[in-house]
Amino acid sequence: MTDWRGIALTAVALTVIGQAVHTIESMLTMGYYLDPAYFSVWSKILMPTAGPPPAEFYYYSAAFAIVSWAIFGFAYEKLGKAIGEKRAIKNGLKFGAIVFLLAEIPVVLTMYLLINLPTGLLAAWTLSQLILYLIGGIVAAKLIKLK
Repeated sequence: MTDWRGIALTAVALTVIGQAVHTIESMLTMGYYLDPAYFSVWSKILMPTAGPPPAEFYYYSAAFAIVSWAIFGFAYEKLGKAIGEKRAIKNGLKFGAIVFLLAEIPVVLTMYLLINLPTGLLAAWTLSQLILYLIGGIVAAKLIKLK
């Protein structure tokens, strides 16, 4: 039986944590967002005009994060036992690292090839995602009951 409650709690907790991490990350990398050379790169949802994102961006961001973290939680619930660690934290960390390697690295490499984004910003995004996947693994391991 799938632990939907644990998956839902994981998705909500990681959406909140992710918002905090991305807020800190965006403050540290604000120069990239303010650089006119990259204005054409940003979506109309993020930056319909010069200036801070509208509330609509945060609504979409939260909705997309809940869906993404729910998928992450579901994957942990189905595959977490295969990691084989007895301690939940170690199991979660390994799961988060595996997801980072399988999901984030290919995405970042593809973005580097296809989208005109500064390398420093891509590096910052990659680092924040590594942090989130590792935290995500720990949160999932603590909140989701494995069969």
